[in-house]
Amino acid sequence: MSYVLGLLITLGVLIVIHEYGHYRVAVACGVKVLRFSVGFGPVLWRRQKTADATEFVLCALPLGGYVRMLDEREMPVDSHLLGRTFNRASLRARTAIVAAGPLANLGLAALLFAAAYWVGMQEPKAVLGPPVAGSVAEQAGLRAGDWVRAVQRPGEEWRDVDSMTDLMWQLTRAGIEGERVVLEVSDRDERHRRTLVLDLGGFDPRQVDAGFGRRIGLGPLFGEPLVGEIRSGGPAERAGLQAGDRVLGIDGVALADAHTLRERIRTGIQAGQGVPQTWLVERDGRRLEVQVTPRVDRSAGAPVGRVDAMIGTPAARVTVRYGPLEGAWRGLERTWDTSVFTLQMLGRMLVGEASLKNLSGPITIADYAGQSVKQGPVRFLEFLAIVSVSLGVLNLLPLPMLDGGHLMYYIFEGITGRPVPDEWLARLQRGGIAVLLMMMSVALYNDVARLLGLH
Repeated sequence: MSYVLGLLITLGVLIVIHEYGHYRVAVACGVKVLRFSVGFGPVLWRRQKTADATEFVLCALPLGGYVRMLDEREMPVDSHLLGRTFNRASLRARTAIVAAGPLANLGLAALLFAAAYWVGMQEPKAVLGPPVAGSVAEQAGLRAGDWVRAVQRPGEEWRDVDSMTDLMWQLTRAGIEGERVVLEVSDRDERHRRTLVLDLGGFDPRQVDAGFGRRIGLGPLFGEPLVGEIRSGGPAERAGLQAGDRVLGIDGVALADAHTLRERIRTGIQAGQGVPQTWLVERDGRRLEVQVTPRVDRSAGAPVGRVDAMIGTPAARVTVRYGPLEGAWRGLERTWDTSVFTLQMLGRMLVGEASLKNLSGPITIADYAGQSVKQGPVRFLEFLAIVSVSLGVLNLLPLPMLDGGHLMYYIFEGITGRPVPDEWLARLQRGGIAVLLMMMSVALYNDVARLLGLH
């Protein structure tokens, strides 16, 4: 239910804001608006104060909306209303009316990002788990427990890293550009700072997708190698382990984090039997050795080792919050960065330098909407902002059928002094429909492939 609710709220808010931008500027420019519609198809609700006023309607299919303006090209117009038609409005007025929808979405995104920063977002702290062996991250010198404090991209100043989300955003942008990124890291106690270089120059931009972090070698977030709640009668209880024990090593090999400890437990079997392990644990300031033999668990298919105890602590989290002015500036900054990144990704996908897997459709949007609703109102605000940026940027693309296509016509008219010929408009419309259908097909395929685990 949360997925459907999240999707409906997302579509409803973003469509209303987009169309309201068109509507408000059209009214300000003196153009008569006949209908303001949210959705398509059969009308579920309508309101019109007077016969001459704008008709507001809600339709059955909430997959878009439109603002219908008085236009001689679509209907006969009485002579006393000719001055209020869209087609007779000045080039500047028509441009402003068309651009207002996407700009309203971008303005909403900036406000939503700012609101999320004002309230405060709970984010995972940028404390890294063990890097994947042989990966770019390991070659850079990253170690389990490293806390990334700042990032520097070529030609830019040092930028503080607020959270793991912020770090991945910076690394993703660098991956698209194939840059060498300088990281400033410290240990978890904020001591022993050092800088290192994460070289993404040889990375294929087409692999920059949801799995990008794993591809460059960033493993799970850091967790302390602590023993938590112990299940009665399991290997951990039989071995004498206690909740709160810190595991320092297994069979003489030191352990620095919970992920490595879990992997040693999972692989602690041989020939269908658990292999005895010698655990070095710290308890109440004392070190002692404990013999632990994992049991074999075949419930998930392939056999794995289990000790029937909670292993590791949750990843550390940090509250990212800013004051009124800084929060507003951060909202604008993030809207700009996200818009530029979206355009870069679309451009690289067009020339084959980025994966088409990054295109998402309504199924993925519904999934993310539901997840963000479950995570709380602040996370949903952030999700709304991201989708609002995407909608604004998409509508500014110079494709017929989109606002950007109409703006392209007006640029032609401004340069040549005459509108685009009708025969060319018809051809461009057909081409635009074909491109949009292709993009929608790819996005829907990606949605289905994600559901089936193919991506």
